[in-house]
Amino acid sequence: MTSTKNNNSQFLVPLIIVMALMFFWNLSRNINDVLIPHLKRACQLTDFQSSLVQSAFFGAYFVVAVPAGWYIQKKGYRMGMITGLLIAAIGAFLFYPAAETRVYSLFLVALFVMAAGFAILEVTASPYITKLGSPEGASSRLSMAAAIGSVGATIAPVLASLLFLHEVDTPQATIDAFSPLELDNFLSGEAALVKPPYLILAGILVAIALVVVFIKLPKIEDEKGGDKKPLVDILKFKHTLYGVGAEFFYVGAEVGIVSFIIRYAKWFNIPELTEQKSAQYITAFMGLVLIGRLLGVYILKKFKPQHVLAFCSVSAFIMVTIAIVSNGYFSLACLSIVGFFTSIIYPIIFSLSMQDLKEYTKTGSSVFLLGIVGGAIVPPLMGYISDTAGIKYSFIIPLICYVYLLFFAVKGYKVNIKA
Repeated sequence: MTSTKNNNSQFLVPLIIVMALMFFWNLSRNINDVLIPHLKRACQLTDFQSSLVQSAFFGAYFVVAVPAGWYIQKKGYRMGMITGLLIAAIGAFLFYPAAETRVYSLFLVALFVMAAGFAILEVTASPYITKLGSPEGASSRLSMAAAIGSVGATIAPVLASLLFLHEVDTPQATIDAFSPLELDNFLSGEAALVKPPYLILAGILVAIALVVVFIKLPKIEDEKGGDKKPLVDILKFKHTLYGVGAEFFYVGAEVGIVSFIIRYAKWFNIPELTEQKSAQYITAFMGLVLIGRLLGVYILKKFKPQHVLAFCSVSAFIMVTIAIVSNGYFSLACLSIVGFFTSIIYPIIFSLSMQDLKEYTKTGSSVFLLGIVGGAIVPPLMGYISDTAGIKYSFIIPLICYVYLLFFAVKGYKVNIKA
């Protein structure tokens, strides 16, 4: 009994630290949904240009994820956390010169660097949590960590809207009437709003890194064994490759929808619906994701995952379709409800993609993570359509994403191993 208590107390501080990291990177990632319309105004961008915020962020995950896994295998979880925290802090600090110069490309560099740090942390955190305690409790620890991350994601739009957006929007006609000096002062003031939040975030990340440096963390050894296989070998598992596509379209659809909710709300020209109030629909989306994940624990015990995925894909498709053909508050509410139906898609497509991989599981997991690049590609596609054809038509892209997810639920998940 005493030994168990000692072990639990030994793992308590590391668990708190890792869960704090999950909170902050989910918070930072979902601040981007409000940062997009803010930078669109501050840097005078098109919808396509502003959507590159997500390309920079999720592109970093795509580039860094696999090298991060190799780095952690060589240096260990502790160094992985410290390195990820410091790189993310550097990215957050870079927002200061970006805001000073109001050069959009510098904002994108800052986001890329910060996301690279978060990618290292994310690759570190999940396996580390599974080893901080008994194997039987690994799932519950991961579920709790995911819930804490979802809380960060839910808070982010509210916090960001208060920091970056105004209670009363400045009409575009007023901005157009500014003299060159007035316009420069206005835009510089808008850009400067990002300085305090990101400097504070950078300070928090450095502080957590120092805690990890100086406190005693339990040394965790990975299992020895020859289960690491060449990446090319995964090509014979067709269901896993389809699963990478499912991850691509799932992340792309979710990121694309929340990235354009504020812009879509403003398109309706409802006088009382300011950008700050529009951000509440992103909060609703993320809140429903959290609720869906909590309910998903029960749902996935009662129904086959592929059936749940099919239902969720069709339901999300229907809600986006209704949002496209309707208007105003009802249309925005439909987009928010999509969050509930997509909430448990990730664990389903991950588990179905990893079926029967056996000794290839680690390799398959690394390849699966590459699908996150959907978050970098889908929003710019939507931005391009929004600029050229209208913002309503941009939501056709998420519809295509949910059609693919339905295909994966009906056929793509089935194990079909090439000889």
